[in-house]
Amino acid sequence: MPTRRRSSLILFAVVLTLVGLLGTGCVRVRAGLAVSPEDTVSGAIDVGTPDGTPAGNGPPLQVPSDLSGDVTITRYEQDGYVGSHVVFEDLSFDDVSRLLPQLSPTTSSAIRLQLRRAGDRVVLSGQVDLTRVAPESADVQLKIAFPGTVRQTDGTQSQGVVSWTFTPGQVGEVNAVAEYPDPDAPSWVSWALLLTAVVLVAAGVVFALAAATRPRVDRRARR
Repeated sequence: MPTRRRSSLILFAVVLTLVGLLGTGCVRVRAGLAVSPEDTVSGAIDVGTPDGTPAGNGPPLQVPSDLSGDVTITRYEQDGYVGSHVVFEDLSFDDVSRLLPQLSPTTSSAIRLQLRRAGDRVVLSGQVDLTRVAPESADVQLKIAFPGTVRQTDGTQSQGVVSWTFTPGQVGEVNAVAEYPDPDAPSWVSWALLLTAVVLVAAGVVFALAAATRPRVDRRARR
């Protein structure tokens, strides 16, 4: 899994994947996510529609069976919106990429967000297409906290947290670059210990060879 994270782009559609379910309707989508130094993601997502349409409960959500123990879904009801409150902790990038399409499998054309690691940097990029969402009562927000330093972004940055507020009827860009050490890269301490071990092994081999040949030299000298 660590190798795949470094070598491939990871689908990271976050909460906004649910917008396309509503077509031209209204929606509230609020997400607060946090990327950990270990390249895992935790978050809380509120998804609701006015009066809970459709069927009075908001958009239907599904979770892959193997992630059901890591994801909690409860009822969300606030400010006239009814839907779901989704919470998850310490999911890998791959787990998140599998979870979010299940929450809304019909919206891949509306949301394109990706997260990838490039050395000591994590790059988030993509677009949020809200051209089919009516402006009335629409409230679509995203906040992501990164460890380390945020080097650049088109969102609003404050103390490591980047936020976006998207405008209905438009296509919003999502870009951020955060810098922090790759958790899968060997540390200098590990390299130092490995080098020391190699030197000690080499020294031991040389000593053993010297000890094995010394008696022969001594016997020849006595002759």
